[in-house]
Amino acid sequence: MHPARPGHTVCMTDSTASADPVGLARERPARPKRAEATRTALLGAAARVFGAAGYADASVDDIVSHAGTSVGTLYHHFGSKADLYVELYLDYQSRQHHRSARAFRAAISGGQSDPMVLFLAGTRAFLEGAWSDRHIGKIFVSGGGPPGFDGLVRRRFRDWLDINAEGFDQDARPFSPTMLLVLTAIVTEAGREITGLRSRGEARTFIDEVLGLMGQLHPLEAG
Repeated sequence: MHPARPGHTVCMTDSTASADPVGLARERPARPKRAEATRTALLGAAARVFGAAGYADASVDDIVSHAGTSVGTLYHHFGSKADLYVELYLDYQSRQHHRSARAFRAAISGGQSDPMVLFLAGTRAFLEGAWSDRHIGKIFVSGGGPPGFDGLVRRRFRDWLDINAEGFDQDARPFSPTMLLVLTAIVTEAGREITGLRSRGEARTFIDEVLGLMGQLHPLEAG
């Protein structure tokens, strides 16, 4: 979601190995198609069961039943219920930030260079994705994850902030560290809030309002 000069590495770029999107997308080795299909089925089943029962009351037996696999297979791929919950979170966030990266690059390809406009392009894609995947996002908004999960979320937020800062030219950063903190916090909280909205129309209005307020925090570059 963050802007930088065209051609400069940014945190929301999924084509670079050095900076993963918002510090959440992790490098994973290629898997055989069958293993990947099993993993995808387990994550989908976990989203349904965690969403319905919450983390504490979610049953591993229910998850594997929905996935059409076995408890042993779940533990082979994820190790534990807690690991599965964390991986669901990382998978969701990685998908979100790849969406932002694509929107950011598309804006650059379209000739846009204003840092705030680029940031907002990525933010819109992020928030629209949060609405589309709200059934997953709601799981993490409600809290109640495994021990240490809240600390993981806070560390990932700090990672995101650090990567955002590193994405700019050291001598010509368009945003101060404080501004980056504020913008990052707004996007994070808005992404949580949108999961509880009732309709797509309400979500669109909310996104437009958030972007409008964010746009007031940094003047556009002179045309």
